[in-house]
Amino acid sequence: MKSVLLDTDVLLDFYLDRKPFSDDSLQLLLKCEQKQCRAFITPLIVANTYYILRRHATHNFVVERLQILLNTITVLTMDQKQVFAALDSKFTDFEDALQYFYAIQSNKVDAIITRNTKDFKQSKIPVFSPQEFLATLS
Repeated sequence: MKSVLLDTDVLLDFYLDRKPFSDDSLQLLLKCEQKQCRAFITPLIVANTYYILRRHATHNFVVERLQILLNTITVLTMDQKQVFAALDSKFTDFEDALQYFYAIQSNKVDAIITRNTKDFKQSKIPVFSPQEFLATLS
């Protein structure tokens, strides 16, 4: 079973129903729920998702949705080692660098799923859009 890190944009596409991307995000989350792949996120992805969703809904509503999500998706642990690696990297987007180094150093992630694949050009693990990754599962 493939293990993937889901980037914030994948979750936001689903929650905010951002067409046409939300359909692929929904299918990807369903595959995770059906145990066809294993999904991870970082605490930063949880925080970013909460922050953006909170603009559209109440605290309680957002918290309930995130709690449901966390029944299917595992949160990776974070520590100083990944922060230093991200700071020392050639990534131009610090947040992407953090996600990447958490994925790499966890030794649990086979690929990163994001709509911003261009931001991960230096990745040593595969990076897919949700649509591309779903095609690998077929």
